[in-house]
Amino acid sequence: MCLAIPGKILTAYELHGLPMANVQFGAITREACLTYTPEAHVGDYVLVHVGFAISCVNEAEAARTYSALEELNQLGELDAPVVTESPAPRPAPPASSTKLKY
Repeated sequence: MCLAIPGKILTAYELHGLPMANVQFGAITREACLTYTPEAHVGDYVLVHVGFAISCVNEAEAARTYSALEELNQLGELDAPVVTESPAPRPAPPASSTKLKY
């Protein structure tokens, strides 16, 4: 099941023109996009779904929701590996430089 998980914004920054943040979920910190929550700032709590903060919540609501998800064992997606952007692939060499010798 894919749920929005509450977390606390630790840092905010811009990446490729997008507002981004490092968000803390219990002992885990993940990157999230703040495009849909422009009102969110460092120290605020947001609900994050698939890497996007989709709503702001107060601290009490965040704690209550996080505890409920934890009791229901629904925080497994936080254990998924972090996907990072890789550099663009290099272009293939020209065909004339790839002659095979037999």
